[in-house]
Amino acid sequence: MGVAAETVTMLAAKFEAVFPHLDERQRRLLLGAEARALGHGGIRAVARAAGVREATVSAGVQELESGHEPLGRVRRPGGGRKRVADLDPDLRPALLALVEPDMRGDPMSPLRWTTTSTRKLAAELTRQGHKVSADTVADLLRQEGFSLQANTKTLEGKRHPDRDAQFRYINEQIKQYQAAGDPVVSVDTKKKELIGAFKNAGREWRPAGRPVAVATHDFLDAQLGKAIPYGVYDLAADSGWVNVGTDHDTAAFAVESIRRWWNGAGQSAYPDARRLLITADAGGSNGYRTRAWKAELAALAAQTGLAITVCHLPPGTSKWNRIEHRLFCHITMNWRGRPLTSHEVVVQSIAATTTTTGLTVHAELDTGQYPTGVTISDAQLADLPITSHDWHGDWNYTLLPAWPTATEVTQVSEVTATALPRDRDDHAWLTHPTLTGLHQHEWDQLIDRLTLLRHTQREADLHRQRGGPRQVAAGTGRHPSLTLPERLLITVLHHRLGLPQAVLAELFQVTLMTANRAIRQIRPLLEQAGYTIAPAPKRLYSAADLIAYAMSTGAVPNKINSAC
Repeated sequence: MGVAAETVTMLAAKFEAVFPHLDERQRRLLLGAEARALGHGGIRAVARAAGVREATVSAGVQELESGHEPLGRVRRPGGGRKRVADLDPDLRPALLALVEPDMRGDPMSPLRWTTTSTRKLAAELTRQGHKVSADTVADLLRQEGFSLQANTKTLEGKRHPDRDAQFRYINEQIKQYQAAGDPVVSVDTKKKELIGAFKNAGREWRPAGRPVAVATHDFLDAQLGKAIPYGVYDLAADSGWVNVGTDHDTAAFAVESIRRWWNGAGQSAYPDARRLLITADAGGSNGYRTRAWKAELAALAAQTGLAITVCHLPPGTSKWNRIEHRLFCHITMNWRGRPLTSHEVVVQSIAATTTTTGLTVHAELDTGQYPTGVTISDAQLADLPITSHDWHGDWNYTLLPAWPTATEVTQVSEVTATALPRDRDDHAWLTHPTLTGLHQHEWDQLIDRLTLLRHTQREADLHRQRGGPRQVAAGTGRHPSLTLPERLLITVLHHRLGLPQAVLAELFQVTLMTANRAIRQIRPLLEQAGYTIAPAPKRLYSAADLIAYAMSTGAVPNKINSAC
């Protein structure tokens, strides 16, 4: 006699309610217990109620009647379906050969130049005789330490041998300027933006299912045009000034942006400044090879009276410019996911950018015309009042407000002729502690130390040039145009007071190359002697500045006063 239909229906309802809370073994044991309770025909009835094979119910009955201790696991050891990778030991090496063809497989693999999705990998493995699914491929890749990876911008191209040294030089310049209270700015052009209903990367909160509709193609709108944000970031004030242009990103536009910052914010923030330090990228409208950039800066220096020093980041390191991660990144975050439908939206979004650390940004629209194709001739470049620094003069240079006037040159010549004969003792006024930062006994001690160091340095240089030991007696040959005290004096006046090398060359009646060579000789000797030149509180930019400063501090003797 079979089990009643009502009983089967009741069991089906019980199993439907209980099975979701049980694992495989627990279900099997429950089925076996119910079958034993029903007696004859119970296995078939339980199997029909649960929707499983009768063999599964029989296995549960046998496991209950065996009297064995509980297993503590769902399956017996070795139970369950075997993994494909275990059944096919060649599957894993074949997969790795496909995803790493340059190291493990055939570099001419058909998947070498295609997107290696798990579906394509599974299809290729199946074609090779390894039947496998896309999910299994994904599991094997994760076991081998693979994961989905995006490209990362970390390769900077060929590393310049002086890259790190240039960064150290820039850092030292920044510290000197900030210690003296002079402005230091980082400049660059942000990514150009199309104006109109175009997609802008990022997301913003909006009602669900109602995203902002934008154009399907990013083509320039001839009427709306584009926005060219040029930023000037003041390092000390943590403030930005962004000039939003509408024409072209040229050197004239870049310098006009700096001019607007100086007239609108810099001049009031630094009323006593007589110099400005700019850090910029190596390329673009403010690149170190761009002649128009230097010509425009020279005009700005003449207009403002500032000595403008520019230090360029080494080539290939533009992402390290401070304006990138202190200003531009916050602007990008502020307008993310928002179409830039007008220039007003761009300006207002930039001006509304702030950070918890106190960043403030001013933005304004510049509708001026900045045509391309402007050229600067060799003669025009030669006439610029520009002086190159000792270290990488192509990357580091200073634009003076103007070259010394004829009156200043005459005045310096008169002073030189009457008070600066080529004798160390008559240079006493230039070694005044106000100018050098050293008392007379300290100056004499430093000269003595440098004399020994210079002798060793000179002998090593001569040995290297000769390629062997000395062939003639010491002291023979051409004597240097500058004595050691004069070379030290030029170096100290240059680094302590900021006097340009061109002014020092005129003051000591030598060529600019000789003055530059003197500084390059003395600087390593000072490092060996353990002496650091501390910058003076006042920076000088001309011979007239030097004489006026010396007079005001009492460093100039009466005969020079009368000559001036």
